[in-house]
Amino acid sequence: MAQKLIDLSQEIFQGMPIYPLHQKTFIFQNISHDECKKKLKSKLGFATNNLLINEHAGTHCDAVYEYNPLGQTIDQMSLDYFWGPAICLDVSHVKYDKYITKNDLNQALQKAGLEFQQGDIVLLYTGTWNRLYGTDEYLIKYTGLTREAAEWLADQGVVNIGVDSPSIDHPDDPDFVGHGVCAERNLSNTEHLANLDKVAGKRFLYFGLPLKIRGGSGSPIRAIAILNDQ
Repeated sequence: MAQKLIDLSQEIFQGMPIYPLHQKTFIFQNISHDECKKKLKSKLGFATNNLLINEHAGTHCDAVYEYNPLGQTIDQMSLDYFWGPAICLDVSHVKYDKYITKNDLNQALQKAGLEFQQGDIVLLYTGTWNRLYGTDEYLIKYTGLTREAAEWLADQGVVNIGVDSPSIDHPDDPDFVGHGVCAERNLSNTEHLANLDKVAGKRFLYFGLPLKIRGGSGSPIRAIAILNDQ
């Protein structure tokens, strides 16, 4: 059976959308080919760049430590949080001024004919990236989970909740209930995903491995889905 690889990651670049609390991304040249040749006195030069980037810039996953000071940091967490069986639920009909409810999730699950498995990674296709990425509205007009919805996902044995928007929480939610549930249940979440329309309503193998940052509260990732192409 043939397999199809789908890139679920946003591009990293200077000027990329960043959550307001976080350091903006800066990329600048470390050394050019010509400079390197001179320094090494070699015919071959090596060009490299430097990156100043927040742990939560672009497509990234959260360590439990980010929202629970007693939780594991990104280097301590099992890689089972970041790869494995996954499903994507289509909740793109939920408008940005509304919340994603337990009923929305259950209906999407039933419509797709899917079932939860213990240890699943669940991605939520909200359509935010497709509709608003590249505009100022991308960082302010997106939906988020109710507490009941987040708790329901945790009750199904989900280990990681992913979204194609800046946060699993609604921007109008002062309590960040989705992250709160992740803190209580020791779950990860993944934000700023892309191309979820290509996996919506499907089951697949997901990889979103973090960098092994000592004491890290999260990490940029290269998220991919592997689909059986029947």
